[in-house]
Amino acid sequence: MANIFLTRQGRENLIKELEELQKRKPAIQDEIARAREHGDFKENAEYHAAKETLTNLMRRISDINTKLSMAKLIDEQNIDTSKVLIGATVTIEDEDGEEWTYTLVDSEESDPQANKISVQSPLAQGLLEYKVGEISDVELPAGTKRFKIKKIVRS
Repeated sequence: MANIFLTRQGRENLIKELEELQKRKPAIQDEIARAREHGDFKENAEYHAAKETLTNLMRRISDINTKLSMAKLIDEQNIDTSKVLIGATVTIEDEDGEEWTYTLVDSEESDPQANKISVQSPLAQGLLEYKVGEISDVELPAGTKRFKIKKIVRS
């Protein structure tokens, strides 16, 4: 797994999720123990469901631990605002004059509804390294679209 880049808030969100998952683990283990008491495991749907839940929970805990150990924090205070980079908030204008504002984040923090897009997305890839006033022709799944960089700020 490659390095991931997190904002302080993104890191705090992962830590909070990890703590919540770890709190759920004993309850799921108790469910497995109760289901085990019902005997025959072959036809014990409750047992199999609880085991699957525990497996998924442990996988997510492991994923979060791995991500936290490999994560590099983005220092929001020192983001270069002269060009579009991860961690920056960029306002762009399309060919129709419509403006859009996005914060470029790692895929772990991506939340399109909050206008946080993954730096690996086609749009972000097409905007990286451009400066205010420059125009980028971005290859999107729906075709090439032209955007003008209007503003770059820290998150």
